[in-house]
Amino acid sequence: MESVVWIGAGLSFLGLIGIVYSIVAVSRAKRANLSDEELRARISAILPINLGALLVSVIGLMAVVIGIMLG
Repeated sequence: MESVVWIGAGLSFLGLIGIVYSIVAVSRAKRANLSDEELRARISAILPINLGALLVSVIGLMAVVIGIMLG
């Protein structure tokens, strides 16, 4: 079960990297002084990345908890 914990930790780390990327991309878009429509379009393009990263992070944390409970 130790491998499940390490795989889950890796997934959580990948999710965290994706979330940080989303934060940086949105802050860059806000600083770019875009029009309202362009800003909405850019944020709409970043939203699926953010949600996917959150999902990967949650799955990783669930794997860590399951690995600890079963190990």
